[in-house]
Amino acid sequence: MTEKRTVAATGNVVVAEAFRQCAPDVVAAYPITPQTTIVEEFAKFVAQGRVHTEYVTVESEHSAMSACVGASAAGARVMTATASQGLALMWEELHIASGMRLPIVMANANRALSAPINIHCDHGDAMGARDAGWVMLFAENAQEAYDNTIISLKVAEDPQVLLPVLTCLDGFITTHSIDRVDLLDDATIKSFVGEYEPQNALLDLDNPVTHGAFAGLGGPFFEFKRAQRDAMDRSKAVIEREGAAFSKICERPFDLTETFMMEDAEVAIVIIGSASGNARHVARELRAEGVKAGVVKIRCFRPFPKAELVAALSGVKAVAVLDRAESFGAEGGPLFLEARSAMYNATDRVPMVSYIYGLGGSDVRLELMRQVYTELSDIAAGGSVPDGLVYLGSR
Repeated sequence: MTEKRTVAATGNVVVAEAFRQCAPDVVAAYPITPQTTIVEEFAKFVAQGRVHTEYVTVESEHSAMSACVGASAAGARVMTATASQGLALMWEELHIASGMRLPIVMANANRALSAPINIHCDHGDAMGARDAGWVMLFAENAQEAYDNTIISLKVAEDPQVLLPVLTCLDGFITTHSIDRVDLLDDATIKSFVGEYEPQNALLDLDNPVTHGAFAGLGGPFFEFKRAQRDAMDRSKAVIEREGAAFSKICERPFDLTETFMMEDAEVAIVIIGSASGNARHVARELRAEGVKAGVVKIRCFRPFPKAELVAALSGVKAVAVLDRAESFGAEGGPLFLEARSAMYNATDRVPMVSYIYGLGGSDVRLELMRQVYTELSDIAAGGSVPDGLVYLGSR
């Protein structure tokens, strides 16, 4: 029988707990704020003998992902964690991990990229890796960070996928704030994730394989990339299936997108991460004032949930897409570009506005969310759509 216990803990602590329950063979990691306490907590579990993992201490994040690539290619179940500049330092290895179809799970504590130096939250680090071939999940709170970590392992290791997964949680807001989290017992998680059976392990001497071979001019590089695309496309159904299976166990919902008061919404915010709660709070207040406001939270960014977003925004008169990341020189933030592309061939092409907010941990005040809804209501009533993106709350 599944047992649950409720704890007051930070997002980092419960991600480390999820790591322990998943019992990886190898964790290679380097500490970086605000991810540090994930690997600190996990290292403590190893030292206490609570998990039998080969914990590899390395000299940099590039080395961490290099060690993860080698261990995963050898046939090990592998997990790690990073943040910000650490993720950026892994850039070369991110593509190698996905191109070699290695099911590594990595937690990323979302943090701004320098310069200037900033250790607080935005999504610029993860969005910089959005085309690296990794499945990407975002958590709103510590509970989702715990759940996403466990689900990610099942998705990554599925024979129809075999892709690495980046599971993101907002730096300091989620990583370090104490939250109420329901944890499942070790036996339940062990049963859910099961035993990993590698498909093409280097150490399977009876079935020798090559990893990382040269595929130059005239080689199969093009076909390898197509195979990655096909795997990413297949991962959507696997994420939904494993999310539904975990939902039955934990009795919490899991969807690629989560909607709030969207049944008859006329104005809506599309958003990712911890600020989703701010948007819902203001939408609830506006409903009491007679404004038909709604929220669409994107929980799975890669593969992008196009059909779900189009369905959620059907009938809406104006939409704001809020990005906690820049895409310099583009016609909006990364999430906006994805959302507008998804809606391009929709029957009703709804007016959409790109808002950039909260960079470097800037406060996401409720009055800013209200400002967005006010501007959307003006557009819905026939007002003009802003020409270009809007920096929300900047001086």
